[in-house]
Amino acid sequence: MVQFDDREQKERLSELYEQEEEDLARALSSKYGVEYVDLTRISIETDALRLVEEDTARAVEIAPFRKVGKKLFVAMRAPGRRDSLEAVAELEKLGYTTRLFMVSTASLSHAWEHYQDISRAAASEGGVLTIASDAIEKMQEELVSFSDVQKRVDESIASKKAHRVSRVLEVLIGGGLALNASDIHIEPEDELIRVRFRLDGVLTDLLSFDHPTYTLLLSRIKLLSGLKLNIKTAAQDGRFSVKIGGSDMEIRTSIIPGNFGETVVMRLLDPSAIGVSLEELGMDAHLQQLFLQEIKKPNGMILNTGPTGSGKTTTLYAFLKTVNKPGIKIITLENPVEYHLDGIVQTQVEKNYSFASGLRSILRQDPDVIMVGEIRDPEVASTAVHAALTGHLVFSTLHTNNAAGTFPRLIDIKVQPEILGSAVNLAMAQRLVRRLCNHCKKGAPINGVAREKINALLYNIPRPESLPANRDVMWVPGGCAACGGTGYTGRIAIYEAIKVDERVEEAIRSKPSELDIWRASRHQGIRRIAEDGVVKVLEGITSLEELARVVDIDDADLHAMKDVDNSPPQ
Repeated sequence: MVQFDDREQKERLSELYEQEEEDLARALSSKYGVEYVDLTRISIETDALRLVEEDTARAVEIAPFRKVGKKLFVAMRAPGRRDSLEAVAELEKLGYTTRLFMVSTASLSHAWEHYQDISRAAASEGGVLTIASDAIEKMQEELVSFSDVQKRVDESIASKKAHRVSRVLEVLIGGGLALNASDIHIEPEDELIRVRFRLDGVLTDLLSFDHPTYTLLLSRIKLLSGLKLNIKTAAQDGRFSVKIGGSDMEIRTSIIPGNFGETVVMRLLDPSAIGVSLEELGMDAHLQQLFLQEIKKPNGMILNTGPTGSGKTTTLYAFLKTVNKPGIKIITLENPVEYHLDGIVQTQVEKNYSFASGLRSILRQDPDVIMVGEIRDPEVASTAVHAALTGHLVFSTLHTNNAAGTFPRLIDIKVQPEILGSAVNLAMAQRLVRRLCNHCKKGAPINGVAREKINALLYNIPRPESLPANRDVMWVPGGCAACGGTGYTGRIAIYEAIKVDERVEEAIRSKPSELDIWRASRHQGIRRIAEDGVVKVLEGITSLEELARVVDIDDADLHAMKDVDNSPPQ
């Protein structure tokens, strides 16, 4: 006896009807002299759709689905229908040039479903994605682990609803905020799309999904970030904001072409992250006192060095907040302005406003304190040095590996050694190490290789009287729900610095090596960055493994200074 599956038969008939309707729409497009398109196979741009109210669009059976400048692509069920053409004429009165397309009923229904996207997110024009504060707060409460984010993304993709792409993006951003991620990386591979979060400076795999979903997600990200949809073979940078409560969380987007599609990185700039005071940066008491003395001077230059993502901006902003008083004029020149500070004039590098020209313009505004985002060429270096010599306090960053490398680098970009000693007050370097989770960190005896490395770092360390009494136990990461199984929560900076005093200034004049600078500054009692790190290891703040990941604890220059006198000059 033959068995018939009614559900399968109905699905098959439905597919046949839909195909017949598509064929009919394709045939009628020639009759009306317009193009044909199947909207179920392309991305619907909500910025175009929002130009017609949903009730009107459904009543007259049209759907704007793409907008390029003032050119608008409009889908229609019946191009000869009067009320449809009247609605198109209204769009043309707004200054749009319309391009008409013949579509099926199924195509229009698919496009109209995207009105849900508009109800879920405010207009993206101006680069703002508005998410209700209660919704994002609820999401941050619910998404407490990687598995929570994975589950919500999978559910959103599986729903097949028109707003699923917006939902995926919201879950990724909400999950990133909940887990304190600094960046979201979306990387196309051969078969799947890989998503990773950068947590405490380390990239961690989150999930993967299919290429069709990514195509729609990429379009959504580009629209929100103000980027061009049709550019796929060149790098693009943009931004958008998420409103959380009463403040804006800015998200900077970077897109570059890759082998299997465009790679996206979204950097989450949380305004609360910049609220760190000088006392909270993690400096030891000796170094903190030195910084307080130097940043209160009326002129000179303080330079901070370190790789991208090492916390230089946070430290410099802490300096700015410390010196920011009603009687002080502070101007910054950044690329870009990442965080906004009250009471400070912040300017940003633009096409016709470079670091060099911007710094010259800033000096004409008679500032007391200047922050220059980066010194990288002779013109900016020369202008900044002369500003420091003529009554301004200048903060800036430089790309070198350590504090001593500041001086050879400035000489390399044509700053005269004879004036460096008078211009620079302090050169510093920093890195960020992950903090051990207080809920699950475990004590471990210091022995073997660990003992050798720690003893080498402690040998002849400046100010040994202030070291922790502990020499026998270090702490290692565990793994619990509070830290997401990583063993770490948050980060803390480790520092080194060189104050330009008589000995250091004398060394600078002779075009010194980095080792020469370190030897000349050793009497200042400031620990090297690895030494600062090993103290935090003994205090149980971080692990030796984490310290070794971030800095070279076998630094040859450090060991070459083992027998250098640490005592101050008589």
